[in-house]
Amino acid sequence: MQSRLKKAMIWGIAGAVFYFFFTHHIIFIGSKVKLLKKTSNTLEYTLFSTQGKSNASILDIEPLREGGIGELLVDMGRMSQRELDQLLEKYRYYY
Repeated sequence: MQSRLKKAMIWGIAGAVFYFFFTHHIIFIGSKVKLLKKTSNTLEYTLFSTQGKSNASILDIEPLREGGIGELLVDMGRMSQRELDQLLEKYRYYY
């Protein structure tokens, strides 16, 4: 009976971890780790580092842009709100 309970708990924990990865972006900004909720449940860009990437190249990634990475970059001081608005302006014409 206990082995069944252990198996059920292990499967439950594995399922919860998978669901978390399925629904969140884990963003590494410098030495800080931030979470963003995904707009659709996929495993795309689950782990993402901003190191060595320009703000424009980060915002080029649609799932991250839609998830709100621009606001996160502003909150972390990596860019100003004005810079974000300028970069996002080009996407307003495409969609």
